[in-house]
Order: sequence, then structure tokens, then C-alpha cells
Amino acid sequence: MGTKHSGACLCGTVRYEISGAFERFYLCHCSRCRKGSGSAHAANLFSSEAEITWLSGEESIASYRVPGARHRRSFCQTCGSALPRSEAGGAMVIVPAGCLDTPVSTPPTAHICMSSRADWDEGLSEIPRLEGLPG
Repeated sequence: MGTKHSGACLCGTVRYEISGAFERFYLCHCSRCRKGSGSAHAANLFSSEAEITWLSGEESIASYRVPGARHRRSFCQTCGSALPRSEAGGAMVIVPAGCLDTPVSTPPTAHICMSSRADWDEGLSEIPRLEGLPG
């Protein structure tokens, strides 16, 4: 459990540490993950050995589970930022990669649920890349 990561929500209310290595890193393109992230995919890290230590703001965390489905997301009630969560009675920790403040050395394992990706999620690597906002 030598690996440590830290993160926070956008407003800084919720702060946490993750102890333990990530085993998988999926970029999920299903419609639920797209809606939850507001983007082409969700980027989630998975660990069966990690533990979450809440440093502040744990009382500001809310969760939403899609009725009749396994899909769940946790977020800050103030700013809406995605936050880590434990599943299966703590046997699995799922961490949205974008909420970490520390570098992630684990490369993505796979794009998943590609059959339900957004219709505009094609050829994105050919779109111009800007270092900042467009002028």
C-alpha cells in the first residue's frame, strides 16, 4: 500500500487521500457515464486494495444511483465535482481520475462501452489542440 494519491473537489470542500495501487483505468463511453461526466467518457481508476481517507468535507458528499442499475456516482453537494467511492462493501474503490491532484502513472487500460459512444466521438485526435483558450 505504498502508493498514495490526494485530491479534492473543485471548490475545495471535500479533500481526501487514496492509499493503494490502481489495477485498472477505464475510459467508459456508455450513455450514463457520458451524462455523469458531461463529456465523451468517464475516466475511472479501480482498485481492490486502496483505501479512502476523507480529510475534510465528507458530510458534503452525495451519491446518486440509477434506479435498477449498478451505475452510481458520488459528488460534492456544493460544486458537483465527481468524487471517489467504495463499492461492494468496500472491496472496490473507484476514483474519477480527473479529481486527483497527484499525477496518475497508470495508463488507461481500455476504452469500454464503445458501442454506445457519442456520435461526435470520432476522429477527435485530428482536431486542433490549443495550449489555452481560443483567442
